[in-house]
Order: sequence, then C-alpha cells, then structure tokens
Amino acid sequence: MPKTVQIRDLDDEVYLALRRHAAAEGFSVPEYLKRLATNAAARPTLSEWIERTRTRQSDVSRDSILSSLDQLRGPWPDDRR
Repeated sequence: MPKTVQIRDLDDEVYLALRRHAAAEGFSVPEYLKRLATNAAARPTLSEWIERTRTRQSDVSRDSILSSLDQLRGPWPDDRR
C-alpha cells in the first residue's frame, strides 16, 4: 500500500524553487518530489557504495591511471622545473 509523506516548514524560497523545477520537467510539485524520492531510494547510501567499490578488483594500475590523467590534462602551467 502506498505511503504518504508530508514535509512541514519548507521555506518559501525552497518551495518556489521546487515548483520551478517541477514545472520545467512538466510535473506538479508532489509528482516531482515523488520522482526525486524514488530515484534517491534506488541508489545506495554513500557507505554502501564505498563498501561495494572497496571490494572491487581492477587490472588497471594506479600509475596507469595517473599517466592517463596527465596526458588528458596536458603540461602543468609551471612546468619550467
């Protein structure tokens, strides 16, 4: 059975921003908040994500990643050393 959530004491500025965002997406404020809540519930918490990524294995070395980033970024501005 669906549940109802009520948010009290929202600042006027916050509500107006939510209304603008909802309108831009073509939703009412309750529909927009329902979509935000559904998306948030589908994502892992930060601690869940950290734990999950901590146990992943990779064949890519740290040096390889740093080298690729250096190539993408180009030379340092003060690379006169």
